[in-house]
Amino acid sequence: MSVFVDTSALYALLNRNDEFHRDAAAWWADRLPAGERILTSEWVVLEAGTILQRRLGPPGVRALRDDLLPVIDVLAVAASVRDAALAAVIDSGSRQVSLVDRSSFELMRRRAIDHAFSFDPDFRAAGFETVPRGVSDEAGAGVEEENSARD
Repeated sequence: MSVFVDTSALYALLNRNDEFHRDAAAWWADRLPAGERILTSEWVVLEAGTILQRRLGPPGVRALRDDLLPVIDVLAVAASVRDAALAAVIDSGSRQVSLVDRSSFELMRRRAIDHAFSFDPDFRAAGFETVPRGVSDEAGAGVEEENSARD
């Protein structure tokens, strides 16, 4: 099985004070030995790196680079994916789902990935199954909403 990793999960893994850190760390520890294919996009890496730099400083970015990215396949965001994500944002008429999330949804659909390692309820709302299971859909809206509220 392939699993797409969202910014909210990367942040939860690296911030021990995050409300989802324990769930994220437990899921991550179980998945790596199982040999599942773990993917993300270069846009998610950029978003996570920006948030980590702002909140945890350079050590957070270093941990992303040195501890997580070596075991994650980072997918390029092609122009066709970018254009589809831009169109989805415009067509939605909403400020709620980020361009990065829309690009993630598009990549996941094109690659037939139906599981996301994410604590962002937008992935479930878009029709994807989120892992780890058992984490309440109502528990927090993830890093993206908190970040967009600050901007």
